[in-house]
Amino acid sequence: MHIRKLLMACLLLLPLTAIAQQQEDKDDSLHTPLIPVNKQSLLNNIDILANMRVAFRNDFENGTYTGSRFVNEQFRLEIKGKVTDKLYFRFRDRYTRDPATQSVDNLSRSTDLAFLRFDPNEKWKIYAGKLCADWGGYEFDANPIDIYEYSDIIEFADNFLTGAGLGYLPNKNHEFTFQLLNSRTKTFKELYDSIPGISESKFPFAAVVNWRGTFFDGKFSTIWSYSIFKEATHQYMNYIALGNQLTLHNLRLQYDFKLSLENLDRKLIVSSFTPDKKAVQGVRYMSHWLSADVRITNMVHLAFTGMVDFAYWDGNPDPNKNKKLRTAWGYIPGVEVYPFKNLNLKVYANMVGRVYRYTDYAQTKLGMVNNDNYRFSVGVIAPLLIL
Repeated sequence: MHIRKLLMACLLLLPLTAIAQQQEDKDDSLHTPLIPVNKQSLLNNIDILANMRVAFRNDFENGTYTGSRFVNEQFRLEIKGKVTDKLYFRFRDRYTRDPATQSVDNLSRSTDLAFLRFDPNEKWKIYAGKLCADWGGYEFDANPIDIYEYSDIIEFADNFLTGAGLGYLPNKNHEFTFQLLNSRTKTFKELYDSIPGISESKFPFAAVVNWRGTFFDGKFSTIWSYSIFKEATHQYMNYIALGNQLTLHNLRLQYDFKLSLENLDRKLIVSSFTPDKKAVQGVRYMSHWLSADVRITNMVHLAFTGMVDFAYWDGNPDPNKNKKLRTAWGYIPGVEVYPFKNLNLKVYANMVGRVYRYTDYAQTKLGMVNNDNYRFSVGVIAPLLIL
């Protein structure tokens, strides 16, 4: 009896359900889309990319296993496209960085790029906004998701700065760029507090000159740059980066030389060795970086990255000083597998190791201790084109 009543109730409700479904379909057909139909063709000029690297990490400190975890090592959402045939835009935000708004450029520190580019003709480009500083070198020029560990100079630099740039392409083999940027994203007081005898500059700037060259039908190429920063009144930083790439059949070799001469310790690495941790004067950083990629098959690549970073305190007031304080080694052997032909997604397994060795002076006078760490990781890298 109860079943018969339930069936009758369902039959009575069916017409109401049909009417409701018809009404829903009618409402959907009348709904105005978020992007009008006559503007949807504009999406052909826009790319949305999700730059991702996720890994399962196993960490070791001085030979002792410290733990394992899944980590979102990189996630950068990027939107780029063209407004007209001569006007372009690009925006990229990093979700794996503290989004604190910076006091100088008034943008979140997590925002890598937010700029417009105007191309008056085929030879010239004009940029304005938050830019990727054109430092030079292949390590910095790579997509960040492909760099498992940066060398010291890149890791501790402000690499995305607000300003303007000009690009000139005399032919298909060479490109020259010039940028005038803020030298930092924070104020002098936030970075350095107060340093006796040094006053803040009214216009702390960075000027960058870059040359990209291609030779021998693309077998050899360069990314060289020189930059000068004004950190404070009469206080400058000079930075040179010389990137070189050789491509031969299944082998790609990249080598970068980097040198940073700093009146004020902008990287704050040497300063971190001192007891009060405040910015010191007269420091020098030098880096050698090498990357090799060997394609065994179209699917399997063997990869190796090696680096060595030197830290010097040339301006140390100690008469018994040793200018050189630390040598930092890095090594990254690994295997990368590309399972899809038409998708730039790779699965990787590698080891990222760092070895830090301090001079006798740094150990006895500054209390530094040699140490090493490494990690084994298995993960996925995917610059996915969503739109």
